[in-house]
Amino acid sequence: MRRREFITLLGSAAAAWPLAARAQQRERVRRIGALMPGGENDLVSALTQALADLGWTDGRNMRIDLRWYGDDINRIQRLAQELVGLQPDIIVTSSTPSTVALQRETRTIPIVFATVSDPVANGIVARLDQPGGNITGFANLEASLGGKWLELVSEVAPGLKRVAIMFNPDTSPASAYMPSLETAARSLKVETIIAPSHGDVEIETAIVALGRERGGGLVVMPDIFTLAHRTPIISAAARNNVPAVYWTSGFVRDGGLLSYGVDPVDIWRRAATYVDRILRGAKPAELPVQFPTKFEMAVNLKTAKALGLTIPPSIWLRADQVIE
Repeated sequence: MRRREFITLLGSAAAAWPLAARAQQRERVRRIGALMPGGENDLVSALTQALADLGWTDGRNMRIDLRWYGDDINRIQRLAQELVGLQPDIIVTSSTPSTVALQRETRTIPIVFATVSDPVANGIVARLDQPGGNITGFANLEASLGGKWLELVSEVAPGLKRVAIMFNPDTSPASAYMPSLETAARSLKVETIIAPSHGDVEIETAIVALGRERGGGLVVMPDIFTLAHRTPIISAAARNNVPAVYWTSGFVRDGGLLSYGVDPVDIWRRAATYVDRILRGAKPAELPVQFPTKFEMAVNLKTAKALGLTIPPSIWLRADQVIE
């Protein structure tokens, strides 16, 4: 090889090396931790698909370490500790208890929450517009939903006289929804009964009491507890002929009558945009907490028939999901 050709070849190789190094750096696999309740595969799919649309592909330039706490909220702290121990680049999570558990374990790893009710009141962020610290995300609180739930259950169950409000006081943000619910109750002349529940026995007791007389209904509040106990709630409502409205469509797909609430898939798709921005250098402290923009309604016509109810067109024509 001639000296001139050798120098040219050496120069080309030297020029190509930084490009190769930069490409390798761009393709570094980023580690994303995820702490999720059980049975939410559609939400994980929404997150991974939205990340893929933003250029993050599982197995190529990112990896998700997923931990499920299922129906056992007591497992949350142990799994939070386990995830933090993996030292991921970022963690995504669902619910107030899981976000608080992660906050106890780390003040440095960025955390994006997708469904926290009141992040300021729970001490998760300092302010909504400037969260501070290492946590930000998407809240699912819309206080006016309380009144909406009561209006819907009274619409599908004419003659409604009293309604039980079911939640676990240790895990639910029920107080945020009560003002609008009480306003609707006065307008509709419906008695509200608070039904705090910590387990299946209290769930059964409250719903059996509602079913003893005609005119009873049930509002199931947003709560990690009610989500984990949806099977006994739905079953007791069916056995006791109690019309119930729920806060997310998963209840209706499992046999519940009616739901209206924040679209969780939309929330998780939006959460992916914050994951993307943080992985590209943004600081959680500077990303404002955002609120729901999309809501969904679901109705189960089979359940309505079993309860002896006729769903009015004003509801099923507006429903995003109709289960027959």
